[in-house]
Formats: sequence, structure tokens, C-alpha cells
Amino acid sequence: MKLFLSTLLLVTTFIVKSQTTAAGSPVYQLRIYEIFESNKNQFHERFRDHAMRIMKKYNFKITSIWESKSDKKTEFVYFLEWPDETTMKKAWEGFKADQEWIAIKKEFTAKYGDVVGNIEDRILTKTNYSPK
Repeated sequence: MKLFLSTLLLVTTFIVKSQTTAAGSPVYQLRIYEIFESNKNQFHERFRDHAMRIMKKYNFKITSIWESKSDKKTEFVYFLEWPDETTMKKAWEGFKADQEWIAIKKEFTAKYGDVVGNIEDRILTKTNYSPK
């Protein structure tokens, strides 16, 4: 019986520690937007001057931003860091419903057409052997 209780305590401790570690690990998000050469400057203006400012209201933590160009397309790529997926989902809901953002998107689309094509969204979780 003593061995059973010790084993049960050990397993319970392991499970709690695993859940705590997973819950305490940040979540990373990779966003890739197809953008168009014909109105690329307007896209950058909208993202830099408006989207980033509004995203700050919802605690977005953008860690880096790039532009990638191939023979076929131009892409806008950025990474975000979140404390957890729940926080990420709530922040995106708030941002997408933000009335100022909705108005800005509508205004830019009316002036310049679509400034974003296909959007890819990936959630990344670090492996336990990832360099720090």
C-alpha cells in the first residue's frame, strides 16, 4: 500500500508539473500575408500606422516583421508572442471587432482595392530542446 501511495504521489506530481510547464510556456504565432506590388506601399502604411497601433490596445507583442519576395509573389511575414492560446484568441477577437480597425480597412479597400491576398496563420510551440 505504501508503494502504491508513493507511486500515486509521484505520478500526480509529474502530471501537475507537466501542465504547469505547458501552461507557462509562451505561444508563438507566425502570420504570412500575400501582398501586391501595385499597392504594397499602402499595405505597409496601413499596417505600420494603423494596425500596429490598434494591436497594442489588445496587447499584441510583435517580435519581428519581414518582407519576402519570390518570382511569384510578395509576402509580409511577422511573428507574435503570446502568454497562451486563450489570450491570443481573445486579443484577435477584440482586434477584429475594433470599430476603428473596421473603418480603416473599409477606407483603404475603397481607395486602393484589396491590399492583402491569402493569409496564413500558424501557431508555433517551442520544443523542449529549442535553443533559448
